[in-house]
Amino acid sequence: MPDDFGDNLRLLCSYYKSTAEVCRRLGINRPQFNRYLNGSNKPSDSTMRRLCDFFGVEVHEMLLPHGQFQRLVQVRPQQQARPVAPAAEIEHLAHLNSVGQSGLEKYLGYYFEYYLSMAYPGSILRTLVCLERRDGNVCYQRTERIKSKRGGKPFHGVYKGLVQFLSDRIFLLDYETLTNFEMTQTILYPSFQNRVDRITGLRLGVSGSGERVPCCTRVLYEYLGTQVDRQRVLSLCGLYAADDPELDEDIRASVRNDIGAGDWHFRARF
Repeated sequence: MPDDFGDNLRLLCSYYKSTAEVCRRLGINRPQFNRYLNGSNKPSDSTMRRLCDFFGVEVHEMLLPHGQFQRLVQVRPQQQARPVAPAAEIEHLAHLNSVGQSGLEKYLGYYFEYYLSMAYPGSILRTLVCLERRDGNVCYQRTERIKSKRGGKPFHGVYKGLVQFLSDRIFLLDYETLTNFEMTQTILYPSFQNRVDRITGLRLGVSGSGERVPCCTRVLYEYLGTQVDRQRVLSLCGLYAADDPELDEDIRASVRNDIGAGDWHFRARF
């Protein structure tokens, strides 16, 4: 690492109240940071990216001769440093993710998802969901197929997210990939049966119609298997009337959003 790196780093720190503030905001301990400043230690590639993201510079710029780097910084408009998550918080999230990845193997595969549509009140929406393991993490995709007009071309909405299995409950968090304007969270309450069949839970989100008010609805996942004919199952997705006989009574009853006398909370049905 060229000696200029320490001088360049010291110059960037001079724009803050103290080096201690920079260390606190970056989540790097002061003795280690001092070794970067005096050139006795080289930051790892990931730490170097964190430093550059924080100060708003590029990696190759940090390695420029100090005089050239100083001129570059002086002519560049000063920007507010972007907040960086402390290392301890990143470790906590990584630990939570590792804990929540065990126990999901038997739930991998395809599902029909049923819930009362937020955008089309009174109609049950059936979507296709796929849970799969990628690079050690379980992720999922929800695909909506909605034909709002008879004879019209169906609209496909795609949501992608991550899955966690904690305390015998499945937590799913996703976002809408087309506009990035919508996120939903689903919590499923699986039974202790060895065979996966139907799983009920609650889904929290917002209506795709543009209404800003969040809403909660009961949801049911119906297991289809690890391999399906995607075109065929997608053709079965869409809006159904709340009393449509094509959906069996157990499904319609499980997603009905009523609340019993004496209930203080809106709960999933078992």
